[in-house]
Amino acid sequence: MQFDLKLPLLGFEEVSTMELQKIDEIFMRLESVGEGPSFTLINPFALREYSFDIPSSLQALLGITSESNLLIYNIMILQTPIEKSTINFVAPIIFNTDNQSMAQIIIDNRADFGIAEPVEKYLKG
Repeated sequence: MQFDLKLPLLGFEEVSTMELQKIDEIFMRLESVGEGPSFTLINPFALREYSFDIPSSLQALLGITSESNLLIYNIMILQTPIEKSTINFVAPIIFNTDNQSMAQIIIDNRADFGIAEPVEKYLKG
């Protein structure tokens, strides 16, 4: 499914449209349409307790209502071995599947969210 960016992704201001592809129940692939970056995304709710407030300005920009169908994913930096991969919980990407819009949000003032948390922290031993 293609999404229009309502705010630029950090560091990729030239990208305006991206394609979201499901890998499985936990992972997604996000690729720019045309030239640009691609990312592996992870469902944070499969790993941990994860909640934050979406500012009203971003809700308006994405057309979010109480009935909106949203997806929230985090960018994952893949490493070998996979346990050394990291997840950015500070800058989730919000997708409104009702109108195919998306934006990245920065969550401030949350000591419980890291910018590069290792996957191994969440693996069941």
